[in-house]
Amino acid sequence: MRASTTTTFFFFFLLLLLYPAATVPAPPSSTKDTVLAQPPSSSSNSSTLDPEQLRALQFLHFPTTPDPCAKPSHDTATCDTATTFRHLLSLRLTNCSSNLRLSTAALSSLSTLTSLTFLDCHTPVVHFPTSLSNNLRYFTSVNSLQRLTGVFLSRFHNLTELYISGDPIKASGIHIITANMKSLNKITLSNTHLTGYLPKDWNPNLTHIDFSQNKLKGNIPTSLTHLENLKVLNFSSNNLNGILPDSFGNLVSLKNLSLSSNSLTGPIPGSISAIPGLVHMDLGSNQFNGVIPEFISEMKELKYLNLENNHFHGVMPFNASFIKRLDVFKINGNDDLCYNHSSISMEVKLGIAPCDKHGMPVLPPPAANERPSSVDDVGGGGGDGEGGGDDNVEKKNQVHVNRGPSKVVLGVAIGLSAVVFLIIFLVLLFKC
Repeated sequence: MRASTTTTFFFFFLLLLLYPAATVPAPPSSTKDTVLAQPPSSSSNSSTLDPEQLRALQFLHFPTTPDPCAKPSHDTATCDTATTFRHLLSLRLTNCSSNLRLSTAALSSLSTLTSLTFLDCHTPVVHFPTSLSNNLRYFTSVNSLQRLTGVFLSRFHNLTELYISGDPIKASGIHIITANMKSLNKITLSNTHLTGYLPKDWNPNLTHIDFSQNKLKGNIPTSLTHLENLKVLNFSSNNLNGILPDSFGNLVSLKNLSLSSNSLTGPIPGSISAIPGLVHMDLGSNQFNGVIPEFISEMKELKYLNLENNHFHGVMPFNASFIKRLDVFKINGNDDLCYNHSSISMEVKLGIAPCDKHGMPVLPPPAANERPSSVDDVGGGGGDGEGGGDDNVEKKNQVHVNRGPSKVVLGVAIGLSAVVFLIIFLVLLFKC
């Protein structure tokens, strides 16, 4: 009986020892072991961008990590707000790899783009798919695309802004590029080796025109002055000639006018006075002539005025207060132009002469090395010494002056010799 009780108690005690181990779950393994045991999560590395567009960006060597849609950057890319896969709306390629080669297939995957920019991406241009060409609203290429043509650019029918700078364009004229761009507001074709004439037909919605640093020739057409919304006009550094249209003042919205470094002639049209908000007017390095109109000093918004290196004459109509309120003022290089020294101090360096009482430029005294060679120069040697003249130059002038009397003496000697010869000849003739 006692042995049976002892055995029962032993088994009961053994059951108590084993019961916690059987019912209590084992403690979990470490976090590190758990991560290794699970398959790697794809959510942290996957992109919300459309997979085809992701592959296209990788082909173009565009960084896809971090996801351009998850962390949008307005400097490089923006995306739409689609729920499943987002799509690119704008893309900016900058300082591209030398291995960059555009592909029509890759561009086809990017047909949702409305804005495409190339900055310092030197690569040959390829055919853009029609879907992308029609969808683009903004297109920019700066020192990038090679072998651009007017026909290629003309396919962007729906552009509102076109900006090309530093990329040569092979085209028979600007009109072939812009003829079908009915929504165009801003156009810049700068330093693109364009030749030919300015177009006569313009989109009435244009607010910005920049054709600077090209080889355009001919006149500025009157049709240009019909652009009442135009704010910026830049034709600088071309081969344009002729006069400005009398109707130039119809550009009532104009803020910035740059026509420098051409061969434009004639006076400044008086109608420009009707442009109330003109801030920047650059007419330098042309062949403009006539007097400078007084209305320019009444243009309240003007901050930049360049009239240098032209053929203006008469009295400059600006006073010191007008010049002081300008940020930039250039008037030098007009030899027949002078300023009223009673209203402007002679200490102000304008690059033109003061006027005399007749309104003519007061010519400065000639420099020592530019004095005319005459007897008066020698007689005024003392004055030159006071003015700091160069001794070597004076000696050269004096030598040149002394040549006059030498020639007279030589002539007299020749004349006397001839007379003596004639007398001798007559004596000999008489003896014979």
